[in-house]
Amino acid sequence: MAPRGSERVVKKVVAENRKARFNYEIIDTYEAGIVLKGTEVKSLREGKANIAESYASDEGGEIWLINSYLPEYLQANRFNHEPRRRRKLLLSSREINRLRAGINREGMTLIPLKIYFNDRGRAKMELALAKGKKLHDKRESEKERDWNRQKSRLLKDNR
Repeated sequence: MAPRGSERVVKKVVAENRKARFNYEIIDTYEAGIVLKGTEVKSLREGKANIAESYASDEGGEIWLINSYLPEYLQANRFNHEPRRRRKLLLSSREINRLRAGINREGMTLIPLKIYFNDRGRAKMELALAKGKKLHDKRESEKERDWNRQKSRLLKDNR
């Protein structure tokens, strides 16, 4: 048995929204559970989910994931799920109130960053409260990324 304090958190990332950090300025991130059907979990474990065009919204005091794509599980026949159905996200009431305040007052957006399985095998989502970037901000972040890449190449060549 491993000594106490040496537990590692194992995350198996299933789907990732790579464009989110480019198109949005991430203010805060939250971990949310997802309400899934059995065939959706099996489909997620195959790793073919897509959250690139999805977002989350506040409806009736609950947070819902909209427009995420989980393909149908092939072995499920008539008990299959709808690929683009709305899925409820599980957050504490304090987190929901904080997210609602950000959305309503400051005009921010809820963006899913990644879906993963935690060490207990539960499907979780990393959700971000974000503000949209303007075109000049996107150019600036692209310049910074290119400069960091070039800087690492120069440092690598000097070794």
